[in-house]
Amino acid sequence: MTVDTILICTVGGSHQPIGTAIRDLRPDHVCFVCSGKDLGTEKPGSDTQIIGKGLCIKAGANDEKASLPNIPAQTNLAADAYEIIIVPADDLDAAVIAVRAALNRVKEHFPGARIVADYTGGTKSMSAALVLEALEHDGVELQLVTGNRANLIKVQDGTEASTPAIADAVRLNRAMTPYLLAWGRYAYDEAAAGLAGIRSPGNAVLRSRLARARDLSKAFSAWDRFDHTEALRLLEPYARVVKDDLEKHLGALKDLVAESTKQEPMRLFDLWRNAERRAAQGRYDDAVARVYRLVEWTAQWLLLSRCGIDTADVPSEMIPFGMDIPPNRDGKRPAGLFVAWTLVEKLIDGPARTFASDHLPALLGHVQTRNLSILAHGYTPIGREAWEKQRPWLEKIFLPMLLAEAKTVQLHAMPPQLPTFYSWRD
Repeated sequence: MTVDTILICTVGGSHQPIGTAIRDLRPDHVCFVCSGKDLGTEKPGSDTQIIGKGLCIKAGANDEKASLPNIPAQTNLAADAYEIIIVPADDLDAAVIAVRAALNRVKEHFPGARIVADYTGGTKSMSAALVLEALEHDGVELQLVTGNRANLIKVQDGTEASTPAIADAVRLNRAMTPYLLAWGRYAYDEAAAGLAGIRSPGNAVLRSRLARARDLSKAFSAWDRFDHTEALRLLEPYARVVKDDLEKHLGALKDLVAESTKQEPMRLFDLWRNAERRAAQGRYDDAVARVYRLVEWTAQWLLLSRCGIDTADVPSEMIPFGMDIPPNRDGKRPAGLFVAWTLVEKLIDGPARTFASDHLPALLGHVQTRNLSILAHGYTPIGREAWEKQRPWLEKIFLPMLLAEAKTVQLHAMPPQLPTFYSWRD
């Protein structure tokens, strides 16, 4: 038998909505979700509306006697065209498990069939279970039977009709949420990849909602891997939408991209923010490697911007008296991290000189931690304890010095950390 349409519906209360759903939809197969006999009172469950013999259903709620046959008889359902799924009346967990099994079963047995879930009847727990599971299964349509209401109790008899339950926004939010939560651990690439796999909704508003979340995730993923130009390209079209929350981020991103005196110190601070993110992810080796580059790059920036010295090849005439930077096999005089900071101490006035004069021994200790790591010259993994020893020194000693030096190029604040919460769902 070819099965094109399947109706799965909760049963309980009035029989009329179920009959209306069956007559409107004309399904090839029906799954009735019913309650069984109550274990405490032994009162019959709603399954009597399906399996009851003879006249077993009251035509009206106030009728004293049953005057109608069961629902399959009323709707001319053949015995092989329906099945009964018994669930507890008020046990949501058990009902969800039973409904999930039923949905999986019919999808396996009748691949390609249209599945409609009608949650009009039954107890609140039964209806909730059906809605929850329908939302978890792609392609399952939701509907309810409704009509004109003369009061708050029931729909007026004779006005019932099956109506699609529009849940596209609910489905989309449920699909997006796990990936957007990845922002909380700076896993923007994971978020972007997951969102890219969600089927685009037909509704234009929902489609744009998904596209915005995907593009913003891609933008911060690009930023997190230092591709600032790509990040700005993706983020700028949404400037009006995100301005209130991300105005500082957009400003920082523009400074990171624009060729100006602010660009290099802004990139230094951006490297620090990146190190913080790696540490937050528990990737302490990566964090410490970035800090090493930050300290080295800072000396390089200061020497080039203030003295015109490229540490890849220090001009011999710029080497202070008493210092020796021997040429390498290429005839160049490269200055490594400590030599570069020694040059800073001797050639540059201001906070950087004070830092170099007072803190080079401490800097040596922190650099040694990096040198012993797997990502440098050793075999020792760097853990949280090593990072927590280094971080306060950086925050109290090194970064204030860098910020003081950055003020000379009119850069007065570090860029903000990248966001950990996605807030543009509407």
